[in-house]
Amino acid sequence: MLDLGTAAQAPAPAARGSLWWDAWYELRRRVVFWLSAAILLIAVAMALFPGPFAALGGPQRGCDLRMSKRPPQEGALFGYDLQGCDYWSQIVHGARASILIGLAVTIFALLIAIVLGLLGGYFGGWADALISRITDVFFGIPFVLGATVILVAFPGHGVWAMTLVLVVLGWTTMTRLMRAQVIAVRGMDFVAAARMLGASHLRIMVKHILPNAIAPVFVLAMLNVGNVIAGEATLDYLGVGLQYPEVSWGLQLNAARSFFTEHPHLLIFPSLFLTATVLGFLMLGDVARDALDPRLH
Repeated sequence: MLDLGTAAQAPAPAARGSLWWDAWYELRRRVVFWLSAAILLIAVAMALFPGPFAALGGPQRGCDLRMSKRPPQEGALFGYDLQGCDYWSQIVHGARASILIGLAVTIFALLIAIVLGLLGGYFGGWADALISRITDVFFGIPFVLGATVILVAFPGHGVWAMTLVLVVLGWTTMTRLMRAQVIAVRGMDFVAAARMLGASHLRIMVKHILPNAIAPVFVLAMLNVGNVIAGEATLDYLGVGLQYPEVSWGLQLNAARSFFTEHPHLLIFPSLFLTATVLGFLMLGDVARDALDPRLH
C-alpha cells in the first residue's frame, strides 16, 4: 500500500537538480535579474507593439514643421523632432529596428557558433584547422571598420542587410568559446561511454556534448545582444547604418548631434532608451553568468 507521507517526501524530479534548474533558482533570488528583466520586457514590448506605448504620450497628431525641435511641453512628453513630429512616438517606434537587429544577429551568430564549434571541437584534425583559420580571418577584422567598409560599398541597405553584415562580423567570439567548451567536454567519461555503446557522432554531439557545453556560450550570447544594439546605433550615428525612412535610436542620435547645445532633448531621450536597453542585456548576461557557474554555488 502506498504511504502518502513517504510519497510526499519523495525527491524532486531529476530536472530540478540540473544546472539550468539551479541557475533559475539562483536567478529568481537576484534583484538585478528582475530589474534587467523588467527593462527588457518593456523594451521588447515597445518593439512589438509600439502603438499602445506611443499613445501614452498623448493624442497623436501629424508632423508640423512649425513645431520643429520644440522642447517637452504639455501634450508632447518628449517634445518634437526636426520634422515637428512627436518625439516620444518616434523614440517608441525606434525600438523596433534596434532590438530586432540585436536579437536577430545574436540568434544567427549563435547558430553558426554551435554548428562550427561542435564540428571543429569534436572531430579535430583538418576540419578543426580549417574552421579555426577561417575564424581567425574574420576575428581579425575590426568590427566598426569592417562594417563601415561593407555598408559604404553597398548603399541603400535596410534592417535585414544590416543584420547580415553584423552576423558576418559577429560570429567569431562565440564560435571560439563553443569550440573550447566542446574540446573540454569530449574527453569526459560519459562521452566515452556513449561512444562505446555505439552512439553515432551526431547523437553524441547533440545529446551529450551540446547540453554540457552550451551554458557559457548562452551567457555570451545574452551579453552579445547589448553589444550588437550598441554597434548598430554606432553605425547609424556615423551615417553608414540604417537610412531614412527607417526609424532607430541611432538615426535619432545622428540627426540630433548638430543641435545638442540649443535642443538637448533631441539627444538625451534616445540616449537614455538606448543606454537602458543595452545595460539591461548586459546586466542579464552578467547575472546569468554567475548563476550558471557551478563554482559559485
